[in-house]
Amino acid sequence: MTAMLVRALRAAGVDAVGFKPICCGGREDAELLLDAAGGTLPLNDVNPVLLRPALAPYVAAMIEGRMADVALARATFARLRAARAGVIVEGCGGWLVPVARDFSMADLAVEFGLPVVVVAANRLGVINHTLLTVAAIKARGLPCAGVLLNHPILPAEGDAAVLTNASVLGELLDVPLLGEIAFGDEELPASVMGELFPATIRQEE
Repeated sequence: MTAMLVRALRAAGVDAVGFKPICCGGREDAELLLDAAGGTLPLNDVNPVLLRPALAPYVAAMIEGRMADVALARATFARLRAARAGVIVEGCGGWLVPVARDFSMADLAVEFGLPVVVVAANRLGVINHTLLTVAAIKARGLPCAGVLLNHPILPAEGDAAVLTNASVLGELLDVPLLGEIAFGDEELPASVMGELFPATIRQEE
């Protein structure tokens, strides 16, 4: 989803790039962000911290016998933010995934001070997960720009949860339900971009 946002912003004339401060297990996500920005910056700027085990950053760092270099992530983000019109940050796991013993992805998000978009897999359990995550974001003092439902796998035909989750979340959320990304989609609906970046979309039109 982050790569889709970057592509859409760049198509609207905004010098936006994607940033994934921490990758675990591989750099495939960072490479997608690099490609979305047209290769306009080094891969090490897109993803400054790489941990090889495909685990939560704190666990992966323990296995590697080192600490995740949060200072490097901070410095790289600050440099990108100063040089680019937009930096879209992609997390590593969920809101409270630990990066260190007393430091989580939520703490890093607070330091960056950006609005948060919750991307939630549309499946059984997403209502509880999404409501808890939005509440946790607000409790940390950050704005939640909205929720986007994603279909990372092709849903089973007639799955009642998949068919009803969007309508129920639309009733219960006090932040925008931005829409859904169907399995295999490569572009964001224009309505999502209009909700997240109305000034950009108006300028494009």
